[in-house]
Amino acid sequence: MDGERLGGGLARHPFRQRCRSGSTVAEAVGSDITNVVRSRIDDGNFGATAAVLSTYLANDVCVAVSEFTKTLIVDAVEQIDEQHGTRVAAVSRAKVGISYPAVDSAAYTELDPAITAQVVAERGLDVDGYVLFLSRLTKAKGVDDLIDGFAASSAPESMRLVIAGNGPDAASMREQAEAVGLGDRVLFLHDVDDAEKSHLMAGRAAYVLASKPRPEFVETFGIALVEKMLAGGGPVITTATGGIPEAVGDAARIVPVADPAAIASALDDVLVSMTAVDRRNAAAAARRHALQFDRERVFDRLAERIECAVGAMHPGLATASAF
Repeated sequence: MDGERLGGGLARHPFRQRCRSGSTVAEAVGSDITNVVRSRIDDGNFGATAAVLSTYLANDVCVAVSEFTKTLIVDAVEQIDEQHGTRVAAVSRAKVGISYPAVDSAAYTELDPAITAQVVAERGLDVDGYVLFLSRLTKAKGVDDLIDGFAASSAPESMRLVIAGNGPDAASMREQAEAVGLGDRVLFLHDVDDAEKSHLMAGRAAYVLASKPRPEFVETFGIALVEKMLAGGGPVITTATGGIPEAVGDAARIVPVADPAAIASALDDVLVSMTAVDRRNAAAAARRHALQFDRERVFDRLAERIECAVGAMHPGLATASAF
């Protein structure tokens, strides 16, 4: 699955020394399921799917980046069981745990407001003067719905829409913004680095990620939402797609998928109706929620899981040749 990435993470953190020598950990991230396993099942290629999942489940500890991702794994194994007469789904359900993506929270919680104001000003923006989207520019991320929703709201009267990122739909997004008459009310940024990203998140009046499920992509967590909640600033508006509810809890405004009118209404609500006190309280609550994904906490929980799993290991749970 994503053993190399997780292995590198383990090697860089102190808890790796507390793990039993020789144990292996495999992490399933979104692309493993959506781009590999699901596509093979859709093609009827159960043999390739079984090979990928068998390799994954053969590790001592198996984790997924969200409950949503785990459900996709178990569902895939159930389909293989039905096809081949195996009985591995129950083992998968018991063995696969959850280890949410780890975030360096200090990179977002310790920002200097003066530097944030300077970074934002260098882009011709004002703090609390823009709505931000910062992710890959694809329709699966709901950028098209955001553009239409922003145009239909009262936000353009006093706010700009900043669309930061790159992707295959960048050109069509520009054309759409022109077509709906937003003109210079939309600013496209294709060169934002990690240092600038945190300040743009901290300085925005609202952050919108209106993801929607598509055959080629499903949002299995939503780490950008966690980063934004850590950075502070205005509210998050998003959808209950895939693993997003796990990332945001009750700290975000949820709108229906593919609903520009709902986005427009949510923008008017958070930008006009919310008081300054409401915004500060919402930001504080969002940060408290997001701190559970701080990398030290995530890795500590994973270390405990590794110790427990390896210590309780039984030959009857082996799955290397289950398929």
